[in-house]
Amino acid sequence: QWRWESAVLGIIFLFFLLVTRFVSKKRPRLFWVSAIAPLTSIILASVFAYFTHAEDHGVQVIGELKKGINPPSLSDINFDSEYLSAVIKTGIITGIIALAEGIAVGRSFAMVKGYHVDGNKEMIAFGMMNIVGASTSCYLTTGPFSRTAVNVNAGCKTAVSNMVMAVAIMITLLFLIPLFHYTPLVVLASIIISAMLGLIDYEAAVHLWKVDKFDFLVCISAYVGVVFASIEIGLILAVGLSILRVVLFVARPKTLVLGNIPESKVYRSVDQYRTAVTVPGILILGIDGPIYFANSNFLRERISRCVDDEEERLKSDGETDLHHVILDMTTIGNIDTSGITMLEEIKKIIERRGLKLSLVNPGAEVIKKLNKAEFLETVGESWIFLTVGDAVGACNCVLPVYK
Repeated sequence: QWRWESAVLGIIFLFFLLVTRFVSKKRPRLFWVSAIAPLTSIILASVFAYFTHAEDHGVQVIGELKKGINPPSLSDINFDSEYLSAVIKTGIITGIIALAEGIAVGRSFAMVKGYHVDGNKEMIAFGMMNIVGASTSCYLTTGPFSRTAVNVNAGCKTAVSNMVMAVAIMITLLFLIPLFHYTPLVVLASIIISAMLGLIDYEAAVHLWKVDKFDFLVCISAYVGVVFASIEIGLILAVGLSILRVVLFVARPKTLVLGNIPESKVYRSVDQYRTAVTVPGILILGIDGPIYFANSNFLRERISRCVDDEEERLKSDGETDLHHVILDMTTIGNIDTSGITMLEEIKKIIERRGLKLSLVNPGAEVIKKLNKAEFLETVGESWIFLTVGDAVGACNCVLPVYK
């Protein structure tokens, strides 16, 4: 439910905050106008609510707050087994979400302001901060998005602002807390909204749409989650979609048919380079990504289908029969036992059709595992080449033998 009194009051102060920011941007010497605007809004709104009894007209105020600093809680820490399991579960979930939120907020503002954020130092800082905070009755905290946005909007640039803020909050809790009884909540919301509006970058969203539609989907999902649910939901949506993309990329790597660029010894994808031509009697395949258990079955079926398609194409065109299959392993950074098993099955499938398998440029880690699995012996060292051009040359030399 909403009341028009709250809406009008919030819009007035939001307009005031945006005007002060506009003035500060147009005239840098007046930067202090934007800096004092949030505090001025709170004072004016509190005085207005006190004299007009806004609380009786549907405008929610902060209400009564207790004076004093949080008491020490180090002596209250309890490691009894009755509570430990619940604390561990809650701590892991809360810690992961808080850490993701804090680092995401830090990197967001780092991109806006042009500085670097060290993730390891951020994690150490969060951990130490919460260990100390746990001894003084504090909530779990990181770098909250709203408070960080208000800080940046006010012109804070270093950690000294946090020290000043801590002293100011301590003085407020000890002496000034009753004065905030009549502060309207809608004014606090206006301060946060005004700080957030400066972070919305329409051009970046348009750029994501032009470059990568999936990145745009991640961006919009995070935005919708934060606006209509919470920061945690937005982060979960964004991280979940990003992980899904990685899983899809690993589970379905591209299998490219390579061809020769005319008047060169370069072999590239025939789909990307229209001038690339396939070598008669030889099928050259490249795998774009590592080979793991998650994609081994997909790659086996994909390579078999490529061989079938090439044989059918050669028969329909009346060209030379297929005799060799060259597997370019340059981009395969790693392979597991499922991947090695897949290569063994591919070799058997190819040999049953009377074809010969050759390998090109396996990486150091890949060739080490292939050697330990004794796969290199079954292929034959003479059929492992440094470049695709070398493999094609060797295959062309023995084509009459296979014919």
